[in-house]
Amino acid sequence: MKKYSKETQVGLFVLVGFLAIAYMSIKLGNVHLLSDDHYTIKAMFNDVTGLKVNAPVQMYGVDMGFVDGIALDQNSGMSVVTLKIRKDVKLTDDTIASVKTSGLIGDKYIKISKGGGDPLKPGAILRDTESSIDLEELISKYVFGGV
Repeated sequence: MKKYSKETQVGLFVLVGFLAIAYMSIKLGNVHLLSDDHYTIKAMFNDVTGLKVNAPVQMYGVDMGFVDGIALDQNSGMSVVTLKIRKDVKLTDDTIASVKTSGLIGDKYIKISKGGGDPLKPGAILRDTESSIDLEELISKYVFGGV
């Protein structure tokens, strides 16, 4: 009887360990399961160098969403960034999306500057954007006399 109870305890311990590993993997990996509390908009950029999927989307310094995907529109030659925005955040049609750098390491994020126009519908495309600043290009221009 004692052997059976120890095996059960070990089995429960292993099961709890697997559940803890799965939970931490989802939380630390920024996996968004069943995230129906977001709506999708797209933004067109000339350059999104360094921007990654799951990068934060911020307005007034507060996280309000994340980057869901980055693709290339070959017809226009621009990058199309798919943004997931929380449903409680209402954007307008004159909203400006900018690729900004956070800190010295250079993590990129999307900064949203809200305007005062008409409400933006989910699935809309933002065309008022500011691309990222390529620091390597600026340094090379300075070093080789292009500035």
